[in-house]
Amino acid sequence: QVQLVESGGGLVQAGGSLRLSCAASGSIFSIIMMGWYRQTPGKPRELVAHITSGGSTHYADSVKGRFTISRDNAKNTMYLQMNSLKPEDTAVYYCNALAGPTYYWGQGTQVTVSS
Repeated sequence: QVQLVESGGGLVQAGGSLRLSCAASGSIFSIIMMGWYRQTPGKPRELVAHITSGGSTHYADSVKGRFTISRDNAKNTMYLQMNSLKPEDTAVYYCNALAGPTYYWGQGTQVTVSS
């Protein structure tokens, strides 16, 4: 079992920045990959970015050059630095971890970008 707790969401003006954090606990040794997803009402959850245990990263085209995903293994924490935020980035952001054959999810944190 892996537990994930997100923090760092909030309200920001367009062009601003936020940093999301995801603290992992439990069977963290089994985590293969971690990522951030986001969801708006009426739409499916979409991948924002992910990072493997080896440090390889992947970003959705919509956030490339603006968002940066990173991990601090000593703190068992993953981050998403979000710069140049746009109103269309408004969503609930979820932390995700793949451990063995199982995907785990955090509870989500709201990010709202005002125009």
